[in-house]
Formats: sequence, structure tokens, C-alpha cells
Amino acid sequence: MRKTLFNLLPPLTVVAVILFWAFAPATITSNGWTLVIVAALITAFVQALEGFNERHSDWRLNRKEFATDLFYVVLSATVIAWASSKFAEEPLTAAKHALGITTAWAMHMPFLAQVALVVFLVEFGQYWMHRAMHNSPLWWTHAPHHHITQLNAMKGAVGNPLELFLITLSVVALFDLPVAAEFCGLSVLTVISTFAHANVRSDPPRWYAFFFTTIRHHSLHHSVVYDDTRCNYGNSLILLDRIFGTFRDGESAIVGQDDRRRLSIWDQFLFPARPLMEKVKARQGRSTPVAG
Repeated sequence: MRKTLFNLLPPLTVVAVILFWAFAPATITSNGWTLVIVAALITAFVQALEGFNERHSDWRLNRKEFATDLFYVVLSATVIAWASSKFAEEPLTAAKHALGITTAWAMHMPFLAQVALVVFLVEFGQYWMHRAMHNSPLWWTHAPHHHITQLNAMKGAVGNPLELFLITLSVVALFDLPVAAEFCGLSVLTVISTFAHANVRSDPPRWYAFFFTTIRHHSLHHSVVYDDTRCNYGNSLILLDRIFGTFRDGESAIVGQDDRRRLSIWDQFLFPARPLMEKVKARQGRSTPVAG
């Protein structure tokens, strides 16, 4: 009974979130703070589950890990959210109005279809951005996220700020959609991705795992061998990996990069500059005169 309950928690939580955004009063669902509160509650709920049914004892949180994870969650909800709105969503909305782009048809779709559209638009962009990060110099922005040596509910927010900004980019602002549907789609993605990073022994039903990313899929993506990380790019929608040929089945209990060296927050912030710093050091080494 306990095993079945935990296995059903991801889809049940998704359903609960959809019901909330579909039936809560408009004064609540149109308030931006509601989205923040819902995201915080989802994260706290899944994080608490780690204490009741952990997947791997080696991934158990200590105070240092918790503090680091919490720092990044706050960073994402404040600085990164502001940057995404200021430098991506607002310019895109302005361009939409200037070009006269309208998608009135989207306003007349059923609520669930609108939510599904938001999920697809966000995930489609994230899939290709994530894939590019593993197959181009953008890896230097994304690598800090792969230096984490354990997976936990808040780990999806851990990474270099530049990567955290790039991964939020989407074209949702080009579509005319009710605020409640947008917030619902974002909340659904929060549920799926949080469970996909969590140290919770939960293996959802096959139908769920066919469409959505689970901890099994994502732990394999965090394997210690770099080439093994080039799969399962879908942060929440593993279906995209199945469609584009990057899906790989399996699970990894050992995660990390560079001999599983854990990076400090400072190291994570400076990581994209490492190639330049190494070139400068090499040049200085060549120009230093040899004594004697």
C-alpha cells in the first residue's frame, strides 16, 4: 500500500494542481504571488517526502546541501525571474503587439488544452536549449548543474545564473492565454521537474513515465560519464526525447562530473569563465622567465 501510494504521488499531485488552478476564484488565480506560493508549497511537499521514503541514502540532505539548494531556489524566484521577465518576456510581448500578432483562438480552447499548450511550449524550448548546452560551448554554462553529487527536490534550481536564465526562455508570451492557464502549466512543470530531481522512492505508472520525466530518466542524465549525460534532455516532458531519438532507459545512483567534485556557489558562478582563465594562466606561465 505504501509503495503504491508513493508511486501514484506524482500524477496525483499534477491532478491536484490542475484542479486548484481550474476552480479557484479568479482573484486568486490571477495573482502572481499565488504562483510563487504554489511553487513553494510543491517544493516543500516533495522535499518533505524525502524524509519519509528516500531513494538513496547517499543523497540524503545535510545542512550545507539544504542551504545551497535554498539559496538557488530564492535566486531563481527573484533575480532570475526578474531577468527573464525584463529581458525576454517583456521584449517578446512588445514585439507581438508591434507586429500585430494575435492568437485569439487560444483563448477559446478548453482549459486543459491551454495548460497542455503552455507545457509543450515551455518544454519544447527547454529541450532544444538543454540539448544545445550538451553539444556546444554552452556546456560551460550548464556544467555546474551536472557537478551536483546528489539529487534532491530543490536541485533543479542549482546552476550557473546564465544557464538558469537561458533555460527559462520560451515563446509563451506570443500566445493569448488566460493567466490561470499559464500559471497552471508552470505549476504542472514544477511538480514534474521537482519529483524528477527528488530523492524519493517513487516510480510512477508506465503511462506517466511515457510522457513525463521521472527520477529514473533524470538520474541517468546526471551520470558521471559525460557521454552518458547526452540523453533524456526533457526537464519534464520525456516524450520529446522519445520523439527526437535522445531517450535512454535506465537509472544511475552515482551522479556528478570531474571525479564527482562538488562545486561551491562561487565556483558555480565562475565556471563559464574557466576556459578563459585557463588560457590566461597558460599565457602567464609561458611569459614567466625561468630563474637561473
